Amino acid sequence: MTVRRFPTSVHIREVGPRDGLQNESTFVPTKDKIEWINQLSSSGLNYIEVTSFVNPKWIPALSDAEIVAKGIQKAPNVTYAALVPNMRGLIRALDSPIDEVSVFLSASESHNKKNINKTIRETEVVLAEVTREAIANHKSVRGYLSTVFGCPFEGKVDINEVIRLTDSLFEMGIEELSLGDTIGVANPVHVQIVLEALLKRYPQEKIAMHFHNTRGTAMANVLASLEMGITKFDSSLGGLGGCPYAPGASGNLATDDLHYMLTSMGIQTNIQTDKLHSAALFIQDKMNKPLDSYTVKYGMKD
Repeated sequence: MTVRRFPTSVHIREVGPRDGLQNESTFVPTKDKIEWINQLSSSGLNYIEVTSFVNPKWIPALSDAEIVAKGIQKAPNVTYAALVPNMRGLIRALDSPIDEVSVFLSASESHNKKNINKTIRETEVVLAEVTREAIANHKSVRGYLSTVFGCPFEGKVDINEVIRLTDSLFEMGIEELSLGDTIGVANPVHVQIVLEALLKRYPQEKIAMHFHNTRGTAMANVLASLEMGITKFDSSLGGLGGCPYAPGASGNLATDDLHYMLTSMGIQTNIQTDKLHSAALFIQDKMNKPLDSYTVKYGMKD
């Protein structure tokens, strides 16, 4: 029997405090957001996206962005990031003690207009300015490319546009690109086709994957990505989340389920299982609804 070779360690980008909460109708009190992020900081996670500096009227769940960003207890060796849509958002972000700015656009025109209210070309101009100013202010910049594997309005997305936008974002100066399966339509073959095209142009360490579990394929897509040498994955504790501008998009890949699978395979995450599980139960209580992750439902074992 031949055992497939996988990376020995993986970096999990926890996006729950931003991507997990942004689509929820329940407003989590600011003090509870801060406490949750502090718990995540103590779990061994080395990357947490804490909030989004978007216009509060568009994402009311994150209207307390400044208070949250300034209220958390920053832990050493943890990168704290925030989503920034434009220069107004960047000004707010630079007034907060975050380490990294995340910029975003879609690979499909229709979703980009719904999500950002701009064309892709218009968005590129804005993001180039945001990236340039963030770097000038000594912030690293990460890029999100949404609807890489399918659009809720257009269906299939042209891989040539994915390649073009990947080039555009890296030319702006981003350090890492997260490829988003926004509506959870990707499958392992599609994942490997996209990665094969992009890894001819960029090293594996520059690429991260952002899967949603809408159709139950997120873990299979992680496995396909691991086989291609990818070691960075976005996930949200408990499977919280979804895109407010993508009809039918359900929760993100669950951090706790991802951690369980990886560690069961002998892949190191450096996350403490008990603290991660405790943080999941904490936010489940504050959301006052059951989380979707299997490990919350059935328990976590080392």
